[in-house]
Amino acid sequence: MTTVPNVDPAEIAKFEALAHRWWDPNGDFKALHDINPLRVGYLQERCALSGARVVDVGCGGGILTESLAALGADVTGIDVAQGPLAVARLHAIESGVENEILYLRASPEEFVEEEPQAFSVVTCLEMLEHVPDMAATVRSLARLAAPGGDVVVSTINRHPKAYALAVVGAEYILGLLPRGTHDYAKFIRPAELARAVRDAGLELVSIDGMRYSPFTRRCALTRDVDVNYLLHARKPG
Repeated sequence: MTTVPNVDPAEIAKFEALAHRWWDPNGDFKALHDINPLRVGYLQERCALSGARVVDVGCGGGILTESLAALGADVTGIDVAQGPLAVARLHAIESGVENEILYLRASPEEFVEEEPQAFSVVTCLEMLEHVPDMAATVRSLARLAAPGGDVVVSTINRHPKAYALAVVGAEYILGLLPRGTHDYAKFIRPAELARAVRDAGLELVSIDGMRYSPFTRRCALTRDVDVNYLLHARKPG
C-alpha cells in the first residue's frame, strides 16, 4: 500500500508535523479528546460494537480507535500519514491494547481493494473535510461496509456560523487548534454529504449536530447542524 490517491499533500504535512502532540489532552488536539466520549456513545447507541469488525478511516493518532477496541471491537485503523500512525502504535503498546488493533498506512480507496465488504462498522470522523474528493471517499466507505453494516461519519458544515466558530474562533482566537487546520472551502453541507451517501448506495439513518463548548470543554448532541455534525448511514442488507 504505497500509493495514496485522493489526498492533499499539504493536509498530510499538517498532521505529520503535529503527530507527537496527538495524545496530549490539553494540547493541539484537546478538542478531539473532549468530544471523543460523545462520539463513542453515539456509536454505541447505533452500532453493535462488541466482537464486530470495525475500520476507523483516517484514524490519526488513534483516539477513537483505542476507545472502540476497549469496547470489544476488532478494530483496524487506517491513515495516510505515517507520523500519527507511529504515535498510534506506540500509544497502543503503552495502553496494552497493541494486540487488539491493526494500524495500516492506506487510503480508503486503496484499502477497499484489500477488504471489500469486510466491516460491520465503518467510521470516518473529522476527516472528510481534509480530502480533495469527498464523494470518492464516501464511495470507498460504502464499499468497505458489509451488507447491513453501519457507516458513521462526522465533519463540519460549510456555513458562516462554522467559519466563525471552527476557523476564526477555534484557530485564531481561542487557539483550540493550530492555525490553518481547516480550509473553509472544504467544509461540507449536510445536503451534499447526504447526496454522496445515497449516491454510494447507502441508506441515510440520521444527521445529528454536535455542540462543543471550549470553556466547559463539554460536548452534546443537538438538532443544530450549522457547525459540527454526525451522519449515520447503513448499507442495505
